[in-house]
Amino acid sequence: MTSYSDVQKAVSVERRRVWAAWFAGNLLALFVASAINVFAGIPLLAVAVFVVVFALLTVAAYRMHTALGRRADRERRQVLGEDYPA
Repeated sequence: MTSYSDVQKAVSVERRRVWAAWFAGNLLALFVASAINVFAGIPLLAVAVFVVVFALLTVAAYRMHTALGRRADRERRQVLGEDYPA
């Protein structure tokens, strides 16, 4: 059976992974927007691409973060039983 500490560590690691992936995705989107600006010469298109990708990645990361929190609460309740406040 898993312990409360194991659940906390797993949640912490997964949350860091989610936000690291968000950061990497935004960095990649910035590179793509920069390439669009350099090669196509349309700065408005580059900004639009970056803003859309940033918004999509942020929504996805936030949803994953909250879903992970809900899952962690379920796991904690299983580990701690009735001692965990609802």
